[in-house]
Amino acid sequence: MSLTEAEFKRLFPKQAAELDLSQKAISARHGKYNAVKTQIDGIIFDSKKEAEYYEKLLILKQADEVIYIELQPEFELQEGYIKDGAKIRPIKYIADFLVVYKDGHIEIIDTKGYRKDKVYLLKKKLFHYKFKGLTIKEV
Repeated sequence: MSLTEAEFKRLFPKQAAELDLSQKAISARHGKYNAVKTQIDGIIFDSKKEAEYYEKLLILKQADEVIYIELQPEFELQEGYIKDGAKIRPIKYIADFLVVYKDGHIEIIDTKGYRKDKVYLLKKKLFHYKFKGLTIKEV
C-alpha cells in the first residue's frame, strides 16, 4: 500500500512533523501514474504539471487578474451516514485549485495527465449535479 503525503500526515501527524522532507527527497517520489511530486514556495504538489499551473496562477495574481487562489479545495458530494450501525464516510471531491478572478468568475481547476480514471469521472458527474453553477476546468 502506498500513502500520499497528505494521507501520511493525517494518519501519522507526529511522525510527519518529525520528518525532514528535502527538495531532493520530494522530487524523487513518484505518485499515481508516475507523477513526480514537486515543491514550490514550500508547497508540495502532486505533479510537476500541477506545480507549473500554480506558477501561472501566481503570475495572474501578481497582474491583479486573480484575486484568490485556494489549493486542494474540498467539495462534499454526498454526506456521510450510518447504516446498520456502521459509519459510512462522505464522498468528497478534491480539486487542485479554486480560483476567483477579478471579474468575479470562479474556476475549479483539475490538472490532468493522460488518464481520467472511473472514480474521477463519477465524482465529476456528481460534482456537476450538486454544484450546478460551477464547472471543472481540466488542464
